[in-house]
Amino acid sequence: MNILLVYPKVSETFWSFTHALKIVGRKAAFPPLGALTVAAMLPKEWNLRLVDMNVEPLREHHIRWADYVWISAMVVQRPSTEKVIEMAHALGRKVVGGGPLFLCFHQEFPQVDHLILGEGEALIPEFVEDLAGGRARRIYQSDEHPDLTNTPIPAWDLIKMDRYATMSVQYSRGCPYDCEFCDIIVMNGRRPRTKSNEQMIEELEALYKRGWRGSVFIVDDNFIGHKRRVKSLLRDVVSWQAARGYPFSFFTEASVDLADDEELMDLMVEAGFNKVFLGLETPEEESLKECGKYQNLKRSLSESVRRIHEHGLAVMGGFIIGFDHDKPDIFKKQFEFIQENGIVTAMIGLLTAIPTTRLYKRLQKEGRLLFDPTGDNTDERGTLNFVTRLDRKWIIEQYNKLMKKAYEPGNYYRRIYRFLETYRPRAKSKVLLCDVIAFLRSIWFLGIRDRRGLKRLYWKSLVKTLLKYPRSFVFTVTYAIYGYHFRKLFWESR
Repeated sequence: MNILLVYPKVSETFWSFTHALKIVGRKAAFPPLGALTVAAMLPKEWNLRLVDMNVEPLREHHIRWADYVWISAMVVQRPSTEKVIEMAHALGRKVVGGGPLFLCFHQEFPQVDHLILGEGEALIPEFVEDLAGGRARRIYQSDEHPDLTNTPIPAWDLIKMDRYATMSVQYSRGCPYDCEFCDIIVMNGRRPRTKSNEQMIEELEALYKRGWRGSVFIVDDNFIGHKRRVKSLLRDVVSWQAARGYPFSFFTEASVDLADDEELMDLMVEAGFNKVFLGLETPEEESLKECGKYQNLKRSLSESVRRIHEHGLAVMGGFIIGFDHDKPDIFKKQFEFIQENGIVTAMIGLLTAIPTTRLYKRLQKEGRLLFDPTGDNTDERGTLNFVTRLDRKWIIEQYNKLMKKAYEPGNYYRRIYRFLETYRPRAKSKVLLCDVIAFLRSIWFLGIRDRRGLKRLYWKSLVKTLLKYPRSFVFTVTYAIYGYHFRKLFWESR
């Protein structure tokens, strides 16, 4: 059987890094890890191909080759997904759909021939058996959260790694917390499940043997959800990295209580981690209570960020505006918090009620829902999809002003300098050829071709970093490249 796996195009968003990719010479930020993992679950005798539409266009000959077209998609990929379905059916091929998009909105995809609604390990074996036997049902659905120790190594042979800026692996699923707006616990449960240490080392070894060197994103929604196990894993990763000369640098997502555990932070840095994304959400305490983010209320968020920076992990922050308890000064508070704490990569989004979440159910009960989300929480067309307490139009106007202000180049570079004051780089890593090429390309794009005032900011940041913070030079270059993407999205376009 011929199976074509398709990963639809991701709309231009905060995390797409579309404009930054032009500088570093890559096609996409991350590989389609979910599709590659599903591919590894399929029978070895089946013929598999994968088209990631973020690195190459989907052509008719791709679909004509296949017996079935399997689509793995997030909500933000919906426009592209709908085109893929239409194209496949026009060429007489059946479609199999899975991933968060179909889990949330399967009722809105009656044209999809087969739907996999749940975790692949729980559903793929039965579906494959039924498909091979000619008795496949339309919907396969399960709330089971299976053991991950049988999850296979992703089928890396289906992609060309040099098209991507970063590779991805997954260690755990599930999160012990219960934030009202989050759909992770609905999809993956509240009990963190992990792969074994041996599995993770095998996955890293697989990437290493295929020639990958550089950044690896551990995609867990809360990498430290099971601290005892993750510490054990990190000790093994430290040994693996040291034996191979530290070929990888890592970044991941975690809860803010990371700041409470010095041993954990030290192990992460020793293993090669240099960045971590935290869901900080808001400096407004009443809004944190509203959404059930109690882990953020037990500490000073500013102090937590400072401690993590001082341990050698750069904080990327997620922030939300639109809570019922937000006051009119929330825009000022968010901006000041981000600037004062040197959170250079600040993903400020508008609150979105995603189907299946506690927030969605509450707003539905209150009769406040307006429309379906798009999955891009910086896009006013698909966010604040409910009747807000403050005037919705005013919130959007102020939000656009905030994003423009936050990513105005002067403010952005001031955040970089504030970050450099508190950050203490400690992770061992190599400067790779791709890093040198990215730096040279940044000189061309940002130091030569850019507008005069912006060129001055770029060169000033490099000189200042070399003189005062030479060990953070790679970070400054990286942030300058990120800043090019962010200003294109939020400063020049608003």
